Amino acid sequence: MRSPATEERGGDLRVEEALQLYRRGMTSTAAGPIRLVLVDDHEMVVAGLKAMLAQFRGRVRVVGEAIGAEEAMVVVAGLDPDIVLCDIRMQGASGLDLCRALRERHPACKVVLLSVYDDEQYLFQSLRAGASGYLLKKISGEHLVRQLELAQTGVIVIDAGLAGRAVDTAARLQSDEFWPGARQGLTQRESEVLSLMVTGLSNRGIAGRLVVSDETVKSHLRAIYRKLGVNDRTGAVATALREGIFQ
Repeated sequence: MRSPATEERGGDLRVEEALQLYRRGMTSTAAGPIRLVLVDDHEMVVAGLKAMLAQFRGRVRVVGEAIGAEEAMVVVAGLDPDIVLCDIRMQGASGLDLCRALRERHPACKVVLLSVYDDEQYLFQSLRAGASGYLLKKISGEHLVRQLELAQTGVIVIDAGLAGRAVDTAARLQSDEFWPGARQGLTQRESEVLSLMVTGLSNRGIAGRLVVSDETVKSHLRAIYRKLGVNDRTGAVATALREGIFQ
């Protein structure tokens, strides 16, 4: 069995390789219109993306759309698109969950994740899930199409502003300059909360120790659960001990 350290190092190396590929600025384009499926858990977002891309029909053709991950799996199986453009956070299964499932069942289909979160940890999680890109929803139509064309040729596409910060973060992670749990995507405050959970403190006890409100603690707990892939305190503590985040 591979150790947590080996797993994380492999993840960091993959991230760095992807970022280096992006920074080299490969410029080849795909031949013919890209067959695209749009996925979000809000119909208005799908409709907005479809309208934005309508003026680029010669380069990108929206062949299908889905509301949520479950519907997306059915749509992709029936249409066999080139790329799935998916929101990273949805009700139920997330874009990351969908990405993993699609990469397993439809390995030829590329997945580009779209997000409002300008957060390198989401980027790292996306690349580890097998995504071909991580773009922000503020992107223009022309730039989105260009990024999809690059993704179709095999380039990992990343929001330019986020890419520079991510390279620095990846380098610092490999140098162990961060706090416990940073490799799992935890912020410094989330790491503090998790450490207090491991000692057995209740939510109220954690709030008192950190001089924050109970609601603030609950917000941190939700983020910790999501990043560690667990559903409750017991799972978070077990993961922290198993992965060696805290002894």
